Parts: sequence; structure tokens; C-alpha cells
Amino acid sequence: MAKSSQSQIQQDEQKVIHILRKNAKESIDDIAKKCKFSRQKVWRIIKRLEENKTIWGYSAILDDEKLKLNRYLILLKRNNVPLPKKNIDLIAHRGMQNQMEHFGITTDCSYFLHGDFDWALNVTGKTITDIKRFVDGFMKEFGPYISEAKIITVILPMQQGGIDNPNPKKIYEYF
Repeated sequence: MAKSSQSQIQQDEQKVIHILRKNAKESIDDIAKKCKFSRQKVWRIIKRLEENKTIWGYSAILDDEKLKLNRYLILLKRNNVPLPKKNIDLIAHRGMQNQMEHFGITTDCSYFLHGDFDWALNVTGKTITDIKRFVDGFMKEFGPYISEAKIITVILPMQQGGIDNPNPKKIYEYF
């Protein structure tokens, strides 16, 4: 494939990705109109992006307040003790998800980091008590490998998943 063709494919993919980031529910017909592509071209681009795992999946951005949930960040700092394979397997294969669900906690994002902390979990739960119970249980399992755990309560999300909070006036309550 010629260099300009590959470059054009990437530009076309970026146009489609830009629209999907704003609204993953956008119809293929609407994306095609906005990009000035044929419907078939958009379908092929999306299919290719899904197959090569550029697009991992699709999700809805939910209003925690309406669901009577609170959002928290759990920050973890590792020490220099290597994790055993069974613990790595538990993390890699989302085995902790069952433990979290037991406490009514849902993970929205989980990141390995470079910086002051090594791992960040963006979670929702009903109460801080549920989050603390989960972290206590996590520390029993992983304590020898974790030097610090912090829980941060999110007061107001201004943006989630690239979507602006539809009620930005709430920020005035905090300033």
C-alpha cells in the first residue's frame, strides 16, 4: 500500500474516531454524512477498528447522582517486593471484580501509572464504608506488596469518557 494511502486511511479513521468519542451511539448514516464518506466506508472503518482492538468496546456515561452512587479514586503504591504469579493473574484476569461486586463496587477505569502512585482505580459505590471495606480486604490479599493506599472521594465529575457533565451549573455549589 502506498504511503499516501496509509496516511489517508489513518486520517479517515481519525475522523470516525472523533465522532464516536463524542457519541458512540451515532448512527453509521450520520457518521457517514458528517465525514462525507459512504455508509459502507464508515462500516468498514469501524469494523477494522474493532477487529484490531483500537475500539475496545462501547459504554454509557451514567449520572452517579441519579443512580444514588458515589465516585471514588483508589490510589495504590507498590513497594519493591515482586508480586507472585497468582496475584498478577488475579489482576490481569479481572478476578478482583467478583470481590468488588460483593461490596457493590463497580470499576469504570483501572490504570497502571508512572508517578507517585502505581495503580489508580476509578470506582463507584453506595458509601465510603463499602469502599473502605473493599480496600481493607484488598490490603489483606496484597498488603505485603503495597506500601500505600488512598481513597479520594470525587465531588463532581466535570467530564467523563470525553463527555462534559450536562449540569455544569452544579460547580457553583462548590465555589
